[in-house]
Amino acid sequence: MSELEITFLGTGTSQGIPVIACDCVVCQSADPRDNRTRSSILISVNGENYVVDTGPDFRAQMLRENVKSLRALLFTHEHKDHVAGMDDVRAFNYKEKRDMEVFCSERVEEALMREFYYVFESIKYPGVPSVNVNRIENNAFMLPCGERIIPVEVMHYKMPVLGFRIKDFTYITDAKTVDDSEVEKVKGSRVLVVNALRKNEHISHFNLDEALDFIEKINPEMAYLTHISHLFDSHEEIERELPKNVRVAYDGLKINL
Repeated sequence: MSELEITFLGTGTSQGIPVIACDCVVCQSADPRDNRTRSSILISVNGENYVVDTGPDFRAQMLRENVKSLRALLFTHEHKDHVAGMDDVRAFNYKEKRDMEVFCSERVEEALMREFYYVFESIKYPGVPSVNVNRIENNAFMLPCGERIIPVEVMHYKMPVLGFRIKDFTYITDAKTVDDSEVEKVKGSRVLVVNALRKNEHISHFNLDEALDFIEKINPEMAYLTHISHLFDSHEEIERELPKNVRVAYDGLKINL
């Protein structure tokens, strides 16, 4: 049975923490767990690495975690804090002498073609990234390593976003509402990761209460909060308020299933 390792590459919001020019207690915290890059995870399974979302901090995250090989990218949605770093896959193109497999929805593919138009031109400039786009919607698909991925569609205000379930692990970010049919896909997960922006309500993200309600529906062995805002609280203070089976994720945290 293959081992599944998850590394939290980033656990912050679109601005990260610390936020530029902010003097709040969280942004000035000396606790390294309060230093959060843009949200992303690394999935390691069957000897291969997969990254969910390449935000603006992708390069720094790859260097920090000393990632030497990367088989594919999975994208949740097209917002800049989830796609902006895709250009840096060219380092893996060069080292591994192959295209980077990309799994994404039609909406994300269209956004990538706008943002990284030079990647998709018929006559390419030397050294640009080389990708092979695999169009996915809300249906299960297989990774190159042979593991099955179940997409979970959530709504980020009015924008569809894909979460991903692999084995007994489910990762959901940028969710505000989730239909009951999609909730059923998540049930049975031993480990659940879900966004929790802050305590106060937000138009397009779960706040803490909404995240905890969703976790209670799923009832995993362990849940982790991600996509944390500096308006929430420090890592230490948030954890004091959580149930026993809920933790705050932090950059660099690794979990094994």
